[in-house]
Amino acid sequence: MKNKMFYAVAVVMATGVQAEESTLPTIQVEAEQIVDANTSELTIDTLIRPTPSDGGEWILEVPGVSGVRMGTHGIDPVIRGRKNNQLNILLGGAYIFGGCPNRMDPPSSYATPEIYDSALVIKGMQSLIYGAGGPGGTVLYERATPEFEAGENFYGKAGAGYETNGAIWNAFADAAAGSNKAFLRGTISAAEQTENYTDGDGNEVHSGYKTNAGNLLIGGRTDGGTLVRFDLDAVRGSDIKYAGARMDAPVSDSDSYKLSIESGKVGSFSGIKADVYRTDVYHEMDNFSLRPSSGNWSWVPSESVTDGLRLLGDMMLASGTLTLGMDYQGNDRDATRYAGPAGTFPTMTQSYLWPGVSIEQPGLFGEYAGSISQGNDYTAGVRVDYVDSSASKADLTAMGTSPNDLYTNYYGTTAQDRTDTNVSALYRMEHILDAQTNLGWGLSRSVRNADATERFIAANSSMAPMRWVGNPDIEPEAHHQLDLGLTFQLQKGALSFTTYYDDVSDFILLDRAHGQEGITSSDGAFIYRNVDAVLYGFDMDVDYQWAAHWRSRFTAAYVYANNETDNRAIGQTPPLEGTVSLEYWQERWMLAGEMRSVARQSRVDDDPATGSGVDFGETPGYTVYRLYGLFKIGKQADLKYGVDNLFDKYYREHLNKPSGFDATSSTPVYEPGRSYWARLEAKF
Repeated sequence: MKNKMFYAVAVVMATGVQAEESTLPTIQVEAEQIVDANTSELTIDTLIRPTPSDGGEWILEVPGVSGVRMGTHGIDPVIRGRKNNQLNILLGGAYIFGGCPNRMDPPSSYATPEIYDSALVIKGMQSLIYGAGGPGGTVLYERATPEFEAGENFYGKAGAGYETNGAIWNAFADAAAGSNKAFLRGTISAAEQTENYTDGDGNEVHSGYKTNAGNLLIGGRTDGGTLVRFDLDAVRGSDIKYAGARMDAPVSDSDSYKLSIESGKVGSFSGIKADVYRTDVYHEMDNFSLRPSSGNWSWVPSESVTDGLRLLGDMMLASGTLTLGMDYQGNDRDATRYAGPAGTFPTMTQSYLWPGVSIEQPGLFGEYAGSISQGNDYTAGVRVDYVDSSASKADLTAMGTSPNDLYTNYYGTTAQDRTDTNVSALYRMEHILDAQTNLGWGLSRSVRNADATERFIAANSSMAPMRWVGNPDIEPEAHHQLDLGLTFQLQKGALSFTTYYDDVSDFILLDRAHGQEGITSSDGAFIYRNVDAVLYGFDMDVDYQWAAHWRSRFTAAYVYANNETDNRAIGQTPPLEGTVSLEYWQERWMLAGEMRSVARQSRVDDDPATGSGVDFGETPGYTVYRLYGLFKIGKQADLKYGVDNLFDKYYREHLNKPSGFDATSSTPVYEPGRSYWARLEAKF
């Protein structure tokens, strides 16, 4: 691709690490080498931070990306204020959906960073090929196919690290053998947090986890150049503690199987790619095995199985490239809550949280990329998705109440098979204005259906405000977006700036039952309803090399989200934030510091009596600092080290969950205090 060389340099600068060089990289400025303002790629090799607990924590350094914390593990990413099923998250090209209705285990929690090579964050609606919906963006966790130099048939790397706050250790090994005709790659990793972390005020926060993950990649290339590869992934999570939930997860496992075939010219197509996959998640939750029990015991075993395929091909048409494709995604989820008296393993069915939910989504899409004139390129595409949703256990009774009873009480309806046909489209332009400047803009419509929780969750409780009931008749939400991006090559750096506006029809809002239109109850239970909404904001990223040994990075991001129907803020929206870093490089070592400042969030929806109450009040602004560095040991090993939250600041992110240990939810989950860390990595 024409911007590949500059893109690699920009990624290196943005992460502050040199890829293979022992001296600072030199930036070559060319008109065709402008990086996309809406796209950020992170690589695990260039990371100079503590090893992320999961894929959600890994991408937090990207401007416009925030995260929801319930504990140390399971950071749920938010991109430009869009969250949950508003994001498309793929692990090695496969979709995976977690087993917790409350998102203890979002898809990114199964993306163990050490068994992937890169995380590509695509903000907003930039393409239609990655699946239905995804108005907030797409995250692609990718693992590279092994490539061998002449005479080489084996290579690998290994590493280990430790972090003091929480006593977190981790280790990994990655090796590939074979040739470019036939190859085998295996990766294993293990991590454990053995103690509760402490916040900046010295309080212990209920937290901890154990994860073991592995990948086996087998493949080869035919004489005609067709690539065939099979990926097997296994993640085993245990003893995962969540301060921001009323339960913990003693078990959180996933298995993933994927077959991929990529060929060259076939008939009229210049290239064809086919993927077939299955992902299987088994997740257990309870309120007694990992925390002091109080009141009745609860236990929830859940399973989420996803089958999928994608077939796409490229063909030359006129002066451009037409991509045609189809995909299919089928997800089955089942979760039942059991209850019993304290001290007795729960066996009484209390709620069918996911009552045998099945959602199938076949889709067809086409995108055409061409040029209007020299330096003025465009992409136009259309996508059509058919969505079928059902709940096979909606009539089953638990403690005298079925899911259909709950749906009737709150919406006056029952769970019937629901079908929707959704049409999405986009048009994007890229203008190369001069050798230093690139301007891009896009118009898009993207439609996403309610997920299993939004449509069918049926969490009953003797206390109405603790009930959580999906809406079987909820309409799909349609996002109509305009974004404008500018990239500018400075003499000693690069700048990217993007602003966006999203007008949403039938936004799916998590709310309280106050007898609104279409809601038949006013008892304050959590419900879902459609509203009109707008979201707009900006994000910015600047890299600048002051002198031969000095460089800095500046970032900023802001999003405004408003419920237009009720004229109030949409809850769980991140505030304005920014970072400034300064790095000093020598041939074999580097020292750096970073300041992160976050503004007060005063636009909240925090009153359960009149609004949703999903926010825990306003969040004060704060500033935190970190120091980090790198030392090269020979040509093949790096020692990375640092201290996070240098001044032991007592603070919380606005999106963090309220404590699961407080019946009134009056205590939020605070961030970790000061922590020292180090990681040693070596290639062989």
